[in-house]
Amino acid sequence: MQVSVETLGSLERRLTFRLPSERLQSQVGGRLREIARTARIKGFRPGKVPAKVIEQRYGEQVRAEVLDGLLREGFDEAVRSNELRLAGQPKIEPSQEAAEGELAYVATFEVVPDFGEIDVSKLAVVRHTSEVTEEDIDRMIENLRQQRRSWSVVTRPAQAGDAVEVETWSQAGDERIPAEGVERGVTVVGSGGMFKGIEDALAGLAAGEEKTVEVEFPADWRVPALAGKTATVHLKAVQVSEQQLPEVDAAFIKSFGVKSGQLEQFRGDIRTNLERELKGALMNRLRREVGEQLVAAYAHVELPPRLVENEARALLAQQVEQVRRSGRDPGQVPEDAHQGFMDAARKRVLVGLLVGEVARRNQLRLDPKRLNEHLRLIASTYEEPQQVIDLYRNDPQLMSGLQNRVMEEQVIDWIAERAQHTEQQLTFQEAITP
Repeated sequence: MQVSVETLGSLERRLTFRLPSERLQSQVGGRLREIARTARIKGFRPGKVPAKVIEQRYGEQVRAEVLDGLLREGFDEAVRSNELRLAGQPKIEPSQEAAEGELAYVATFEVVPDFGEIDVSKLAVVRHTSEVTEEDIDRMIENLRQQRRSWSVVTRPAQAGDAVEVETWSQAGDERIPAEGVERGVTVVGSGGMFKGIEDALAGLAAGEEKTVEVEFPADWRVPALAGKTATVHLKAVQVSEQQLPEVDAAFIKSFGVKSGQLEQFRGDIRTNLERELKGALMNRLRREVGEQLVAAYAHVELPPRLVENEARALLAQQVEQVRRSGRDPGQVPEDAHQGFMDAARKRVLVGLLVGEVARRNQLRLDPKRLNEHLRLIASTYEEPQQVIDLYRNDPQLMSGLQNRVMEEQVIDWIAERAQHTEQQLTFQEAITP
């Protein structure tokens, strides 16, 4: 195979590789003959299907598969022989300059920049630590009780924690909102479900009672007619209900999948879940901390522009998808909308390339034990853990993504251990708050 490499820019390369077309034909012919020995086609006995029929039925698919394999093999061989380190995926296209009897393809791609010396010992990293306490478990149990709470109507005035069904209308200058009638809603006093000044005013109101309160709305208030204005808000409590919390008994515990109904096992399961959440939160904090230090130290390094743009477009796509999942319409996305994500994309690309370089230069390898622990951790959140483990092990794409995440965490840990680091203790709530 003939290979030539051209430099198109400081980080862009063009690689042309050629191979005899008979190599393609030979492999395609061999694959088709293998298929012919076992193919079952109506009207023909197994192993007796004419070559022409096999060609018509499978030729196009086999040719595409063989060509793809040859291109990958040829490109990978050229990259190794020229000691190129790719940043991102190459774009491979047929060459217009193929001679007779040969296949010629051109691959354009970007390479990893030269970072010079990467001395992680010069980085200053804050490493946060935390632990799950009995109070955290108590708080989680209380949250679970809140999730299962019921409501009963009361005749007394509303107090903190009560649900109030309320009718409102507002007067801002000469404008009445709404123009006719009232707006109806329900809020729990003290929950922040409504504007604080309005919600606070509900305390002390019994069903059927009314109150007027002056409220100053912020400039970014969600109702444009009230944003940045002072309004008179008229309130009427329609119904007041108090919460009824379930007892933490065997029935309650069993409803969360703890078949024994034992409180001790319930608390143990909650601790396991909280510790899993805490571990992930601490790693995210460490990833951000190390990432910020790497960005600050190597912000001057030129990055592959196409790789950065692709990352920015990926970030945009994630945001659009989040908007869509929330039930909102993202509308028409401008062609240049990704420009707003370029700074974040540069940082992500820079950190990703640096992590890869640290791993390569220090010959770091994926720790199988750590990978298995991570996989078991993921699987433990499902009812059938073994099915999840089997799913990952049988899906190369899923497993590759998991391996990349675990390897990144492994390198981040390696960097943090060798950097100048200080420890900062956080409570569980502080640690899991982004």
